[in-house]
Amino acid sequence: MTSISLEPGADLDGLDVAGAVLDGQDGSSARVLECMFTGCSLDGVRLEHARIIDTTIADSRAGALHAASATWQDCAWSDVRFGAVQAFASTWTRVRVTGGKIDYLNLRDSRLDDVTFAGVVIDELDLARVRASRLRFEDCQVRRLVLGGATLKDADLRGIDALREIEGIDGLAGATISPGQLVDLAPALANHAGLRVR
Repeated sequence: MTSISLEPGADLDGLDVAGAVLDGQDGSSARVLECMFTGCSLDGVRLEHARIIDTTIADSRAGALHAASATWQDCAWSDVRFGAVQAFASTWTRVRVTGGKIDYLNLRDSRLDDVTFAGVVIDELDLARVRASRLRFEDCQVRRLVLGGATLKDADLRGIDALREIEGIDGLAGATISPGQLVDLAPALANHAGLRVR
């Protein structure tokens, strides 16, 4: 196991970090390659403009995580407990988020390709103005989904249980939903179309 401290522009390669307290550290514009972070405290960590490749974050915690305009490629988050994740204008490619809970995940204006959420509880997922291709949800709970201005291609939302609160219903174009979700969303769809149901 390796102990580290983050700094702007750091170059981290092949590290296995367990139980580290990195609270408040600034790793903006860092390059993180083939690393493993397990059981770490990441509260207030800054990763803006960082490039994070082939890296796993497991069983780690953060009240806030700042990762705007970061690049995540071939990465995994597993059983994380995050509060507010500010990841707007970021690029996620072949990323899998499994288990755990995220209070607020802000991916506005991001590019998502081959991204899967599995068994995750997310209080609010903000996908406004994202461009997403091959976005998947498996056995997830998303209490509030924001999709205004999103461009979805081959997006499968059927794995979101009880998808009822949604903002930006127009952003659903290009997504696959289940018959049950269609029933749940009927009031929002009718309102969006200007229909009166009596």
